[in-house]
Amino acid sequence: QVQVVESGGALVQPGGSLRLSCAVSGSIFSSYAMEWYRQAPGKQREWVAVINTGGGSTNYADSVKGRFTISRDNTKNTVYLQVNSLKAEDTAVYYCLYRDFRSAYWGQGTQVTVSS
Repeated sequence: QVQVVESGGALVQPGGSLRLSCAVSGSIFSSYAMEWYRQAPGKQREWVAVINTGGGSTNYADSVKGRFTISRDNTKNTVYLQVNSLKAEDTAVYYCLYRDFRSAYWGQGTQVTVSS
Protein backbone atom coordinates (compact mmCIF):
# COMPACT_ATOMS: atom_id res chain seq x y z
CA GLN A 1 0.00 0.00 0.00
CA VAL A 2 1.01 3.64 -0.35
CA GLN A 3 3.01 5.15 2.48
CA VAL A 4 3.91 8.81 2.81
CA VAL A 5 6.57 9.81 5.33
CA GLU A 6 7.67 13.39 6.01
CA SER A 7 10.85 14.36 7.84
CA GLY A 8 13.19 17.25 8.43
CA GLY A 9 11.16 19.45 10.73
CA ALA A 10 12.87 21.15 13.65
CA LEU A 11 13.01 24.13 15.97
CA VAL A 12 14.71 26.96 14.12
CA GLN A 13 15.32 30.66 14.78
CA PRO A 14 13.64 33.36 12.70
CA GLY A 15 15.49 33.80 9.44
CA GLY A 16 16.68 30.22 9.47
CA SER A 17 16.30 27.47 6.90
CA LEU A 18 15.30 23.82 6.72
CA ARG A 19 14.85 21.20 4.06
CA LEU A 20 11.79 19.04 4.50
CA SER A 21 11.58 15.67 2.80
CA CYS A 22 8.65 13.45 1.89
CA ALA A 23 9.25 9.87 0.80
CA VAL A 24 6.48 7.95 -0.96
CA SER A 25 6.49 4.18 -1.28
CA GLY A 26 4.11 1.75 -2.92
CA SER A 27 3.17 4.25 -5.59
CA ILE A 28 3.75 5.31 -9.16
CA PHE A 29 5.46 8.39 -7.77
CA SER A 30 6.75 9.87 -11.01
CA SER A 31 3.31 9.85 -12.63
CA TYR A 32 1.65 12.33 -10.26
CA ALA A 33 2.06 15.85 -9.04
CA MET A 34 3.02 16.33 -5.41
CA GLU A 35 1.89 18.99 -2.96
CA TRP A 36 2.89 20.39 0.40
CA TYR A 37 0.39 21.68 2.96
CA ARG A 38 0.75 23.02 6.47
CA GLN A 39 -1.43 23.37 9.52
CA ALA A 40 -0.73 25.89 12.26
CA PRO A 41 -2.17 25.47 15.75
CA GLY A 42 -5.85 26.34 15.80
CA LYS A 43 -5.99 26.92 12.04
CA GLN A 44 -7.17 25.01 9.02
CA ARG A 45 -4.73 23.12 6.86
CA GLU A 46 -3.50 25.36 4.06
CA TRP A 47 -1.94 24.63 0.73
CA VAL A 48 1.71 25.63 0.34
CA ALA A 49 3.16 24.40 -2.95
CA VAL A 50 2.77 22.00 -5.87
CA ILE A 51 5.20 20.45 -8.34
CA ASN A 52 4.36 18.63 -11.55
CA THR A 53 5.47 15.13 -12.47
CA GLY A 54 8.75 16.10 -14.08
CA GLY A 55 9.60 18.89 -11.68
CA GLY A 56 9.64 21.59 -14.31
CA SER A 57 6.54 23.40 -13.14
CA THR A 58 5.88 24.67 -9.64
CA ASN A 59 3.45 26.98 -7.90
CA TYR A 60 3.34 28.51 -4.43
CA ALA A 61 1.01 30.16 -1.98
CA ASP A 62 1.56 33.91 -1.88
CA SER A 63 2.62 33.69 1.76
CA VAL A 64 5.69 31.57 0.92
CA LYS A 65 6.55 32.70 -2.60
CA GLY A 66 10.19 33.66 -2.89
CA ARG A 67 11.12 31.89 0.36
CA PHE A 68 10.13 28.26 -0.21
CA THR A 69 11.20 25.97 -3.04
CA ILE A 70 9.59 22.65 -3.91
CA SER A 71 11.56 20.02 -5.81
CA ARG A 72 11.46 16.30 -6.43
CA ASP A 73 13.74 13.38 -7.17
CA ASN A 74 11.81 10.72 -9.04
CA THR A 75 14.69 8.25 -8.70
CA LYS A 76 14.22 8.41 -4.92
CA ASN A 77 10.42 8.77 -4.86
CA THR A 78 10.95 11.87 -2.74
CA VAL A 79 9.68 15.44 -2.79
CA TYR A 80 11.43 18.24 -0.93
CA LEU A 81 10.50 21.62 0.45
CA GLN A 82 13.37 24.03 1.03
CA VAL A 83 12.15 26.64 3.48
CA ASN A 84 14.23 29.79 3.87
CA SER A 85 13.87 33.10 5.72
CA LEU A 86 11.56 31.46 8.19
CA LYS A 87 9.13 33.55 10.18
CA ALA A 88 7.18 32.83 13.34
CA GLU A 89 4.04 32.52 11.25
CA ASP A 90 5.59 29.59 9.38
CA THR A 91 5.29 27.52 12.54
CA ALA A 92 3.11 24.55 11.63
CA VAL A 93 2.98 20.85 10.96
CA TYR A 94 3.97 20.35 7.34
CA TYR A 95 2.33 17.58 5.32
CA CYS A 96 2.82 16.28 1.84
CA LEU A 97 0.03 14.93 -0.30
CA TYR A 98 0.27 12.16 -2.86
CA ARG A 99 -2.87 11.86 -4.92
CA ASP A 100 -3.41 9.22 -7.59
CA PHE A 101 -6.38 7.73 -9.43
CA ARG A 102 -7.33 5.67 -6.37
CA SER A 103 -7.16 8.04 -3.45
CA ALA A 104 -5.33 10.82 -1.65
CA TYR A 105 -2.59 9.88 0.80
CA TRP A 106 -1.23 12.04 3.61
CA GLY A 107 1.76 11.51 5.79
CA GLN A 108 1.90 12.03 9.53
CA GLY A 109 3.51 15.45 9.11
CA THR A 110 6.70 17.03 10.36
CA GLN A 111 6.76 19.87 12.89
CA VAL A 112 8.45 23.15 12.04
CA THR A 113 8.72 25.61 14.91
CA VAL A 114 10.18 29.05 14.35
CA SER A 115 11.13 30.75 17.58
CA SER A 116 14.00 32.62 19.16
